[in-house]
Amino acid sequence: MKLGAVFPQLEIGPDPADVARYAREIERMGYDHLVAYDHVLGAHPDRPDKRPWRGAYTHESLFHEPFVLFGYLAGIVERLELTPAVIVLPQRQTALVAKQAAEVDVLTRGRTRLGVAVGWNAVEFEALGEDFHTRGRRIEEQIAVLRALWTEPVVDLTGRWHRITRAGLNPLPVQRPIPVWMGGGYLAPRKEIVEPALRRIARIADGWLTHVQPEDERPIEHFRELVRAAGRDDARVGLEGRVNAYAVGADRWPAHVEWWRRVGATHVELNTMGAGYRSLDEHLEALARFAHVVRG
Repeated sequence: MKLGAVFPQLEIGPDPADVARYAREIERMGYDHLVAYDHVLGAHPDRPDKRPWRGAYTHESLFHEPFVLFGYLAGIVERLELTPAVIVLPQRQTALVAKQAAEVDVLTRGRTRLGVAVGWNAVEFEALGEDFHTRGRRIEEQIAVLRALWTEPVVDLTGRWHRITRAGLNPLPVQRPIPVWMGGGYLAPRKEIVEPALRRIARIADGWLTHVQPEDERPIEHFRELVRAAGRDDARVGLEGRVNAYAVGADRWPAHVEWWRRVGATHVELNTMGAGYRSLDEHLEALARFAHVVRG
């Protein structure tokens, strides 16, 4: 089971020296990969329509842009896989995402996965000029376009939302195609499966970045059933679990890690945000403890 860390976007601050130190330290600890969330814009909670803002983040939430962040870190770390988890794909231009992800793959010599999902923040979609209401339907075509651009030197295709007339990326990525993992399909607070999204992930993704938490095996079992129903080998579709330090005390980390091993997770990650750590050193100390739990 591979060991990952969630980049503490909201708490690390803007200093590039801290960003570099964080990446170097988790690589030294033996972490396999680093994941980073994606939000381009944060909404001000005082909305003009007077409806209360219910989003998880606001304009005051600090987010480093994942592709730029990973381009910077590609020259700093030597072994760490750099994985955006997740890019809100339907709010971005598909060919541009293909180019950005391919560049990260080239600069890291093939050490990336592309995590994507449909997103929830309508304010961002509006500002980026994309339709919030078609995002679920568009993402499937987007993934097909990404894979075509990553594997073919010249692409000629017309879809419902895309048209590429004899054009291609250069350089192509090292991985052809880059693995596409997907988030979504499960609402953790309500322990609720989102069936259309989970079916989509089971049908087309290389892996599931899940918010499922221990003691609820039903979504994992159902996901694997859906993968098999789609004619795929569920052993070849990855599963990444997350341990949230804000919700799970360090004394319970071994039990959670063991649960993820038992259900066959290929990856497990620790999210240190929101746990009350007051400095970068405290984040790193928690990550060192978690690495010891996973690696022994």
